[in-house]
Amino acid sequence: MGPRQCKVCNEAPSKYKCPSCYIPYCSLGCFKKHKELPCVKPQPLLETITTAVSESHVVVEETSEVLQKFQLEAIASSSEIRDSLNDKALQELICRIDSSSNAEDELDKAMAEEAFRLLTEKILSTINP
Repeated sequence: MGPRQCKVCNEAPSKYKCPSCYIPYCSLGCFKKHKELPCVKPQPLLETITTAVSESHVVVEETSEVLQKFQLEAIASSSEIRDSLNDKALQELICRIDSSSNAEDELDKAMAEEAFRLLTEKILSTINP
């Protein structure tokens, strides 16, 4: 998995993420340009999953994998997954992965946490019954 691309200039690899909305950017110039407009903190994960279900599919970042609408609906309607996402420590762990400049390393570290590993197993078994 290569570096993420700057979402401000769409030219350079990003090295940083906005502390408010987590948009990837490459330089101070792009950060200042991004901050010319107010940015919004992302929605909580469960709300994002529920919102994503209204779309026909979602492209998983930097891969060619696509989740189909029925898979997103299965995730959003799983009470077991929703209950897991109520865990504050798990929410913080997911946010740390998402806001990291090296998300792949953070994801590897998170897999050592039993609660996160169980959540990923629940999600995978839900989308690939």
